Amino acid sequence: MESGGYRGLLVVLLLAGVHRGNGCGPDTCHPAPEGFLNVHLIPHTHNDVGWLKNVDQYYYGALNNIQHAGVQYILDSVVQQLLADPRRRFIYVESAFFWRWWQEQKECMQKDVIQLVQEGRLEFINGGWTMNDEAATHYSAIIDQMTLGLQFLQTVFGECGRPSVAWHIDPFGHSREQALLFAQMGFDGLFLGRLDYQDKINRMNTKNMEMIWRGSDDLAAPTADLFTGVLPNGYNPPDHFCWDQLCSDAPIMDNPQLEDYNVDAIIDSFLDVVRKQSSKYRSTHIVMTMGSDFQYENAIPWFKNMDKLIQVVNAQQVNGSKVNVIYSTPSCYLTALNRANLSWPVKTDDFFPYADGPHMFWTGYFTSRAGFKRYERLSNNFLQVCNQLEALTGAAATHGPYGTGSSLTLRRAMGVAQHHDAVTGTAKQHVNDDYTLRLYKGWETCQVVISNALSSLTGTKESFTFCNLLNISVCPTTEVAKSFSVFLYNPLGCAVTWNVRLPVNGFVYTVKGPSGEDVTSEVIPVSKFTKDVRRDKGTAERELIFQAQIPPLGFSKFTVQKVSTQERFFPKSKTTTNPAKIENKYYRVEFHPETGLISGIHNLQKGISLPMTQSFYWYNASVGNDDSIQTSGAYIFRPNQSTPLPITQNVRSYLVENSLVQEVYQNFSSWCSQVVRLYSDRPYVELEWTVGPIPVRDNLGKEVISRFDSKLQTDGDFYTDANGRQVLRRRRDFRETWSLVQTEPVAGNYYPVNSRIYIKDKDIQFTVLTDRSQGGSSITDGLLELMVHRRLLDDDFRGVGEPLLEPGQYGEGLVVRGRHMLLLDTPQDSADLHRILGLQEYMSPQIILSSGDGVPYSSKQGPTNQFSALRTPLPNNVHLLTFALHEPKKLLLRLEHPFQSHESCNYSQPVTVNLQELFAGLSLSEVEEMTLSANLPKSKMNRMQWRAEGASDLPRGERSLVLDPTNITLNSMEIRTFLATVQYRKHSTWGS
Repeated sequence: MESGGYRGLLVVLLLAGVHRGNGCGPDTCHPAPEGFLNVHLIPHTHNDVGWLKNVDQYYYGALNNIQHAGVQYILDSVVQQLLADPRRRFIYVESAFFWRWWQEQKECMQKDVIQLVQEGRLEFINGGWTMNDEAATHYSAIIDQMTLGLQFLQTVFGECGRPSVAWHIDPFGHSREQALLFAQMGFDGLFLGRLDYQDKINRMNTKNMEMIWRGSDDLAAPTADLFTGVLPNGYNPPDHFCWDQLCSDAPIMDNPQLEDYNVDAIIDSFLDVVRKQSSKYRSTHIVMTMGSDFQYENAIPWFKNMDKLIQVVNAQQVNGSKVNVIYSTPSCYLTALNRANLSWPVKTDDFFPYADGPHMFWTGYFTSRAGFKRYERLSNNFLQVCNQLEALTGAAATHGPYGTGSSLTLRRAMGVAQHHDAVTGTAKQHVNDDYTLRLYKGWETCQVVISNALSSLTGTKESFTFCNLLNISVCPTTEVAKSFSVFLYNPLGCAVTWNVRLPVNGFVYTVKGPSGEDVTSEVIPVSKFTKDVRRDKGTAERELIFQAQIPPLGFSKFTVQKVSTQERFFPKSKTTTNPAKIENKYYRVEFHPETGLISGIHNLQKGISLPMTQSFYWYNASVGNDDSIQTSGAYIFRPNQSTPLPITQNVRSYLVENSLVQEVYQNFSSWCSQVVRLYSDRPYVELEWTVGPIPVRDNLGKEVISRFDSKLQTDGDFYTDANGRQVLRRRRDFRETWSLVQTEPVAGNYYPVNSRIYIKDKDIQFTVLTDRSQGGSSITDGLLELMVHRRLLDDDFRGVGEPLLEPGQYGEGLVVRGRHMLLLDTPQDSADLHRILGLQEYMSPQIILSSGDGVPYSSKQGPTNQFSALRTPLPNNVHLLTFALHEPKKLLLRLEHPFQSHESCNYSQPVTVNLQELFAGLSLSEVEEMTLSANLPKSKMNRMQWRAEGASDLPRGERSLVLDPTNITLNSMEIRTFLATVQYRKHSTWGS
């Protein structure tokens, strides 16, 4: 938390201290007597952190011609109505909005709100900065945004502000990894609003609307178990019982002298709803969500009518009615279910894909706004670098020669970006532009942090610059300078070898390493593909390539000098038209002599060969047909036929090769191209694809895929990751928990791919690693496809109200460039490399450039060209997931075992780390283990226990052993979180 970040924080903490211990928690719940069917009314509002309007517009209530919504008025009105009657309850979810509102309140209002929280009348549920998406999000960003929101609530409201229930009522499908993360954050349960319509019908018919969701095969029960309930009406009220000013249902008119007296009709209608709903649930408790999108801007009609509903229905008990209605919260409802001591079914799969009707699969958003999905992933990478350097240097990072900076701006922007209409690509275009701007501003503040930290660590003040368009060969610093320095910061806990590519205009360069050693480099021409994309943004004619060694959690400095600007001294790269193959010591890639397409991949070290073809295709987006009017849109993927169309049958290609890299440039069309690349030292095949602007002048929306065709016998199975962590088996036209009636053979088999997808037989596994979240599938055996870009002409009737057209900077349509990494191995050995490469992809080195004219920054320290914050590198089965400042002198540290228990002979075993000997430049004391979200000591976590069907006893509770910081053991898929007091020592160079 930045200094002064929460206005009036000291006053608030004092106020919180006055009321602490007044009885928040289950004791504040209204009684739910035995012998009755208890109806739990949960007053709530769902506040999207951007969707049809941006965050500011939603908060202030601007642009009500688009959507009537003003969050500040919701909180103003609800608090007043809660203060008016102590029986009332309300829950709030999105910390991003509540934090804004809190800053504006006077001390007297803050005191009243703290009182409401302490008495359980206002309860925070979920508590993340946003209600994050579960399909397109990476687990690292999910954890960060939850930590950000929960830290704020804990700081302001203490223990009574800590949510105990997760509340994901609007995300479009639900991830098993999300359940695992929630369980490790200490949540007692989770409530969902959306699940597949066939799944829901089946669950209602079998009374399986509530279950134990087992979030992992790797962590023993109940550590990974999370009680999960499906709400009956999504997150809306029952029909005819919505009393918001946005609704038109009749109020309760309870004066018998009036002509429109309707109490008897209200009671009959309500009891009918209760009877029907209770028939679908197991216990004598049912839940009703009394609220919806941006409701309660005027809370009076809601509370006044609920007051009356409770009164008139409960009054029937004197006539023998066994229905009891109470104001409640998700935690009160969950407590009642737990006390019922029932047995519950166990679920082990996930809730993807989601469909709300035949032909209505919400699988398009897995890829929608592919450019933003990449920017969000890069922003997470940049945030981790910013966090680490801020933690490594403390105040020197936030206040230094480059000004005042903080990681908090980017943390908040990234928190907003995880919202289920942000990273999903399902907001209006102007809102997505606002998400992008927020990330950009976060980058700016973190650039100050990184510059200050590097000056402190190197002992020199440099003219640091950040070139964020290197993927299209644009960087003014390197394009014009005769000499410059390259700082490469590695955020991983192990050393990394990285291939650096920088746009230049010279012909010959020398590159010197941190110790002055010569580093092999090459210069190759910038392709026409790249020049067409960047247009007038850059002038580089060539790219400088060199290989860099970077120490763990540290940096290396390289010095680049232009030797010649004359072409006659330029060592030409070899160029070949229509190449037959490329090859390094790891892989050989073959190309068809007639089509120019990839025709085979060979792992030379394992002796494995896979004949296969890769090409680009497009699905014609549906505009509706006789089966359904459903169209493809930002949410929905619905092709008008099951067979995609090839962009071309033949490609023109040429090869550029030198000592460091071989690149085959394939031209599929004027709007689709690809580079097939082998670096000399990299054990994978890289495909760099460029797609767009997708043409739509033919009035056809297009959904573009990269497809790999092989003869692997896969028996309908393929595998995708969950949020970048555990891998799940998928089976075509199959759902584990119900008998699927498949209505869309393509869209109904698409799943989210956050980092990897693969197919395999008993001998060969073919894996594709992605650089962002995408949708993917295996529609037939041996085939694997990933959707890379989509451009559509119709809205899909899910509320956004505009087609996914993305005009791009020039108004012609967006161009997207990305990378796929191909791996071919045995099924037994594949995980070793794809886990390690997956970590390197989302935590890749950060390139910082300088003019090379640095001056001494500190008289106490000579210049440092190489640095590592670790005493020794971490092993490959330990990942430093989080290294950040939690408070000015408190570090937040997360260590992760990234391998599943069954996937690696080398790395799946437990591993032990000594925290006291981990860092070279700082020491840790007062180490305390926390829950995953760092808002509760692990020793105090006491989650509710639930009995699974078929089990005679409750599972044993999760034990918290005495912590020994010198002996931290990580088991497969385990993340352990620590808070520690930090003391800084002299920085050290790598290997010293």
